[in-house]
Amino acid sequence: MTNYPDTAPNEHEEHEKIVQHIESLATLMDSQFKLPGTGINLGLDAIVGLIPGLGDTASLGVSGYIVIQAARLNLPKRKLFRMGFNIFIDWLIGLVPLIGDIFDIGWKANKRNAKMTRELHEKRKRKEPINALPRASSQS
Repeated sequence: MTNYPDTAPNEHEEHEKIVQHIESLATLMDSQFKLPGTGINLGLDAIVGLIPGLGDTASLGVSGYIVIQAARLNLPKRKLFRMGFNIFIDWLIGLVPLIGDIFDIGWKANKRNAKMTRELHEKRKRKEPINALPRASSQS
């Protein structure tokens, strides 16, 4: 795994914004709303998924966007593959009426992918020197 190569503080801030954006979308898609009378959280993915075939395919676009944003952070290819696998399973099982809708509530592929992105982002931040100074110019 590679660290963020020679990243400046403003690049860390930009990466943090991307991670926060991913987390916001994941929450909207997977757990934004509480099912009244239960402790169950669900998102637009489960709600839109009630439309047979079309709903799960529409949600796939947002899930794919989340993976594309994660790729902007140079996540390892195997992690991006895992993220793609998570959304593929979500989409495939989501195509099955009723069973897929119940599965959507529990699987939460977008939250899984956001968590994976956050963990890798934090791990990379910790590996960099805390007191990294700007490079001095070579002028005498």
